[in-house]
Amino acid sequence: MRLRIHFHKTEAMRFTGHLDLHKAWERTLRRAELRLAYSQGFHPQPRINLACALPLGFTSECELVDIWLEDEMPVDQIQIQLMPALPPGIMITHVEDIPLSAPSLQTQVVAVEYSITYLDPIPGKGPMPAELLSAETLPRERRGKAYDLRPLIEALEVRPPALDGCAHWFVRLAAREKATGRPEEVVAALGLDPSAARYHRTRLILLENQPSPAAS
Repeated sequence: MRLRIHFHKTEAMRFTGHLDLHKAWERTLRRAELRLAYSQGFHPQPRINLACALPLGFTSECELVDIWLEDEMPVDQIQIQLMPALPPGIMITHVEDIPLSAPSLQTQVVAVEYSITYLDPIPGKGPMPAELLSAETLPRERRGKAYDLRPLIEALEVRPPALDGCAHWFVRLAAREKATGRPEEVVAALGLDPSAARYHRTRLILLENQPSPAAS
């Protein structure tokens, strides 16, 4: 049986990395007394498949994890067993049964949307996303390798300031293999300090439901 769990990763787990999140799900499923299916081979591993690594320090309202169970059970019952076993910082919003033959989550994510909040005052008139979008190229460097950020930015908009007075942006970034945009790189390209921003993932766009180019 293969399940897809939709969940939030909240403030209490903001500094939990991808591998530790994987382990947290394994412990949660054991506490919930659900029998995990294991991979084959010399070193069997529990079959838990997270959609897309969330960088350390980010929060999210749209995370996905696929799990495989040995037993067939009603989905409602599985969710009931999971809820009291969850650690602080994970909140399940939906559980669904999906076909065993469905493609892996990692191959299905094509774009990711983020809400960015800039915590420091912005000097002068502030960054201009329209100018960034009109640029033909945005040369950047990651791990010593040069790349062009511009084709990875699918949408970028200024959002109205919240009651806290902080600047807010919406950004949609490509998330394909060898073509993944990072929101902190967008902040840096705007001439601002990426460490002064908070990043919240709001949507994972899968291959079957990607928006039209004009959508935002």
